[in-house]
Amino acid sequence: MLSSWLLHRHFLRLSRRFEIMIFNLGLIVNPLAGVGGAVALKGSDGDDTVSKALACGAELRASQRCQRALAAIVPMRAEVKVFTLAGSMGGDLALSMGFKVEIVGHVDGATTSAQDTIRAAGLLQLNHVDLILFVGGDGTARNLFTAVGLDKAVLGVPAGVKMHSGVYAVSPEAAGEVLQLLVRGVAVPLRKQEVRDIDECAFRAGRVRAKYYGEMRVPTAEQFVQQVKNSGRTPEPLEQADIAASVIESIEEGELYIVGPGSTTLAVMAEMGLQGTLLGVDLVCNGSLLAADVSSQDIVAAVTHHSGPVRVLVTAIGGQGHIIGRGNQQISAPILHHVGREGLRIIATPSKLQELEGRPLLMDSNDAELDRDWSGFVAVITGYNETVMYPLGLSSKSLI
Repeated sequence: MLSSWLLHRHFLRLSRRFEIMIFNLGLIVNPLAGVGGAVALKGSDGDDTVSKALACGAELRASQRCQRALAAIVPMRAEVKVFTLAGSMGGDLALSMGFKVEIVGHVDGATTSAQDTIRAAGLLQLNHVDLILFVGGDGTARNLFTAVGLDKAVLGVPAGVKMHSGVYAVSPEAAGEVLQLLVRGVAVPLRKQEVRDIDECAFRAGRVRAKYYGEMRVPTAEQFVQQVKNSGRTPEPLEQADIAASVIESIEEGELYIVGPGSTTLAVMAEMGLQGTLLGVDLVCNGSLLAADVSSQDIVAAVTHHSGPVRVLVTAIGGQGHIIGRGNQQISAPILHHVGREGLRIIATPSKLQELEGRPLLMDSNDAELDRDWSGFVAVITGYNETVMYPLGLSSKSLI
């Protein structure tokens, strides 16, 4: 059912088509979101984790991903007013992109915190914004839920490491597509979507404990908003064993394999007699485990010094379909460029593909051009000597 708020905007625009209606966009950027991903820290919660990530050379990417989302409505700047906090939480970026900006608050400390996000959301509510666009991960979504619950429409730009919640667009560009629809006055349905998060300490120890926290209202254009991650699905050991056997038979001498996280890839490692990392990235060559739970820098070093072919072995996230950019940010865009599309090996059980209900597999490598170039039909290994062709990449069809 369409929200009365969105219907009001839709019909008001129709009745005043010769006037410019201003879309009041609330913006919150968590500048530290995802900082631990590429350096294999599996999250960014906690001051110690952030400090360690920055010391390891992690790059802050939230602002850049926000810029990619907002780029879609730059041609419509006359119809948008951005309400945000000063500095790295949104103000600097929105001003640099030429938007009309109203600063509603400032960050007290040198770095941002969960309390800053909660306070920012409260200030945006007081300013009666039409939508809160926020940039972060599941922790940021929890902060938004704490502040606004079901009282305000929200949309997340994915920038975190763990992305279990259904309140995020599938990529920054997808968030931009939704913003375009809203600013144009299109009646986009608002639906309740789940907010979920996991215990990062347990996650780093190899245990996934996802917890439901509540729901928020999200403008849901189906092809642009991700599904809740299915982390409670029943394992399929026989199917995984068949996939593992097929993968192992295809491995040639001298190939360096970058093995992504997941129970299906772990089954391949187990079939090879190797102690793999369920939630990390491992390096394998000639039947030996070269390194476990590696960072992006470790992978770059290994690839640079390897003289033979390099392959990337990944599986799809259940319910969502992401193969790159969710929990495996260690496999960065430069690494994918080096490997090439022909070096990508995708494995998934038939039931995992069926769960997608025809939705494509997704890439969110933090390189929009790479994601576009690699879109199309890809081979997915689904059993022993069984491979299917499946679409990869966001559909370009308009929802209108």
